[in-house]
Amino acid sequence: MIRALYTSASGMNSQQMNLDLIANNLANVNTTGFKKSKIEFQDLLYQNKKAEGAEVGDGQITPGGIQIGHGSRPISTTKIFTDGELVETGEQLDVSIHGNGFFAVQMPGGQQGFTRDGGFKISPDGALVNSEGYAMDIGLDQVPVEAVNVGISNTGDVTFFDQEGQVLGNGVIQLTRFVNPSGLQNMGRNLYIETQASGPPEQGQPGQNGFGQVAQGYLEMSNVKVVEEMVNLIKAQRAYEVNSKAIQAADEMMQRSNSIKR
Repeated sequence: MIRALYTSASGMNSQQMNLDLIANNLANVNTTGFKKSKIEFQDLLYQNKKAEGAEVGDGQITPGGIQIGHGSRPISTTKIFTDGELVETGEQLDVSIHGNGFFAVQMPGGQQGFTRDGGFKISPDGALVNSEGYAMDIGLDQVPVEAVNVGISNTGDVTFFDQEGQVLGNGVIQLTRFVNPSGLQNMGRNLYIETQASGPPEQGQPGQNGFGQVAQGYLEMSNVKVVEEMVNLIKAQRAYEVNSKAIQAADEMMQRSNSIKR
């Protein structure tokens, strides 16, 4: 009877974490470049009350056994890097990625971060930065002071123009990719950092060698689908409720056993 209490409690704990993950997905439904997460579960150890294939006498072998599980536990949360919806902004320095790749960012302390948020800004000294003011490490030098218009092709070729339409300079945007992007560590603020699980970063030009293309004047929104997350929310709620009912049933059975009079 006690086993049922702990088994159901482990299920409630698992569904609580599942609910937390769903809530975070829904909270970031409008976050630029956000990638939704999914949770994966694993069953716990089993107690073997009777082994499969045990001999019961006269050469008879049991076709099955008795195994009692001890619940479940969450083992990993995984980012799903499918493309989000592209929203047209019309801003010259808004750049989205369609396909594989990240924009590299220089974080404080010299550590390199990676993001799908392509809402670039220009710092007072003419450098490209993200919304936090971190310098973008995408292969472009400072934006010319006289530049009025910026042209960015799907393959990352950048051209700066002055007010008369004269070319002031050129550049190429570089993207970064990983063998296992799901192994990146989330740092918040739309940033990821490299880990041993992600593998080393590999740079390349958009549209070449498997790298995604870029689109000027667009931002990639979150890939969270509200209806899908609401369905997952209901499933998690129902699973949590059923586990709590199992605890209640086990408690009532224990009370009934304790109340038996000789």
